[in-house]
Amino acid sequence: MSLKDILLPFKAWANVVKEPVSLKDPMREGAPRYRGFHKNDIEACIGCGTCEAICENEAIVMVPVDGVETKSGDSGLRPLLDYGRCCWCGLCVDICTTQSLNMSNEHTWVVTDPEELKFIPGIDKKAWDTKEEGWKKPAPNYHFYGQERVSMDELHAEERGDSFIEFVKGYSKEQAQLEADRCVECGICTATCPAHMGIPEYIKAIRNDDMEEGLRILYVTNPLPEICGRICTHKCEDVCSVGQQGESLSIRWLKRYIADQIPSEKYHEILDTKNIYKGDKKIALVGAGPASLSAAYYLSLMGHNCTIYEKLEHAGGMMRYGIPSYRLPYDQIDKDVKYIEALGVQFVYNTNVDATKLIELNENFDSVYVATGLHLGRSTGIPGADHEHVFQSIELLRKITQGEEIMVPEKVVVIGGGNVAMDITRSMARLQKAKYGKVQVLATSLESEDIMPADREEVVEAREEGSIIDPGWGPKSIEIVDGKIKGLHVHKCLSIFDENKRFSPKFDTEDIKFFEADMVIESIGQGMDISYLSEELKSQLTFDPRGRLTVNESFQASLPWLFVGGDMVQGPDVIHGIANGHKAAIGIDNYLNSKK
Repeated sequence: MSLKDILLPFKAWANVVKEPVSLKDPMREGAPRYRGFHKNDIEACIGCGTCEAICENEAIVMVPVDGVETKSGDSGLRPLLDYGRCCWCGLCVDICTTQSLNMSNEHTWVVTDPEELKFIPGIDKKAWDTKEEGWKKPAPNYHFYGQERVSMDELHAEERGDSFIEFVKGYSKEQAQLEADRCVECGICTATCPAHMGIPEYIKAIRNDDMEEGLRILYVTNPLPEICGRICTHKCEDVCSVGQQGESLSIRWLKRYIADQIPSEKYHEILDTKNIYKGDKKIALVGAGPASLSAAYYLSLMGHNCTIYEKLEHAGGMMRYGIPSYRLPYDQIDKDVKYIEALGVQFVYNTNVDATKLIELNENFDSVYVATGLHLGRSTGIPGADHEHVFQSIELLRKITQGEEIMVPEKVVVIGGGNVAMDITRSMARLQKAKYGKVQVLATSLESEDIMPADREEVVEAREEGSIIDPGWGPKSIEIVDGKIKGLHVHKCLSIFDENKRFSPKFDTEDIKFFEADMVIESIGQGMDISYLSEELKSQLTFDPRGRLTVNESFQASLPWLFVGGDMVQGPDVIHGIANGHKAAIGIDNYLNSKK
């Protein structure tokens, strides 16, 4: 070692007595891709928190800010940066699911208070906010997670076209784990899910190949995983942060994957429900749909005795008697129901609860929960709608699911653009193909295709199976000649709602079409049958302007002993029924405890 090397460290002591200097002006401009200070597009940001999760220095904290509301798909939080911790690695920018977070190439910032180095990019305005240069995600295809869904095996349209067997085969272990690897665990999905399921947690269980843990997570808020894993409306997928720049996670199918792996015989052991204490309180539940099944499950865990009264032969409600088996095989309904029954829930089938029976239930039970669904169809009321060969989709679907013979003509027109309309369209197409070897079903709706309420996959699959979907037309009249239906006259729909968002469709009467048909099926909405409510009971209950029973946050009606839930309160949606059944169970438990 030279003398210079020995003396060199001591030269630094010369700086001890010097006054430190901060340069207020940069010595040089940062490179175009320099990782300088952060910027954030507040409008594009959804507050998913992936930037916070990836930062090992804990330099990012998600905080609420004024003017940013929490809503579906947006947590309402925004990242706060602490430059006392940041190392400018840029991982927060690289992981950002919306590409809202970037870094300018600005690299000098003189402040006297260290606390000023904490700020919320995009909210706390900075000089570099308008600078274009800086660090952004290196390329559009540069991601830490896969942008495309892992495809799931299913029967080809020609194979499934004349069959009611389930055509979606489900994920294999390898496929499920690959899809699960795409999750960034942000939790935006959980907030949007009506049941607030622990979605990131059960997806993590799939990655860890721990199906028992996955099942435990599912059952915390959803006792119908086999059912919901097939027919949930999956609003969680609509807000999935990964879907901001690619395809959203296949959350519904991952839920199904967990449920498919474990036989119901093992549920007691896995969920630790072998020895549940039962008290002396009794609850009657009317209707065996998802809301009642959910309420009965949670009430059983709370130690109450539940009896479900069902008008038809099996449990499931509209899930069994309104959804075709190619979407939801009925043995999968039975799997979920079997476990609920094993908890001690009693089922009384083929029993219609009328006004007299409801009073009897009130006298013999401590509380009554009514969730009878929406089993009545609605008519268009257009000329010709009273013809004997004009049917309601709900009525036909019920007959199809029960194996009854129905009219299957060569030409069918379906009026409606929702999932139920697609269900009857696809069901009639299958029956036609089996009978005639060809499909001549056409579905039309007021809504144009971009705003049709049906799931996009339902529309695509209906077309694959040979049906014609021609949306954007309003029914005008059904042409009848010599007592037989000849077809449906329609005119172009220009708008559906008025300026106050009230239903008030407008048409171009000069732009018309004629759809040939031997049979017309109306599928424009569903209504509830509350004939079991006597006039005396009705006078003691309150209804909203739509005719639905009004309830409080616990789904308790104005009569304290009566709780109401399911589709008849919140509309046709399985996951909402499951969620409000859970809330009603808590409300009923509180009501029963208050009577002690």
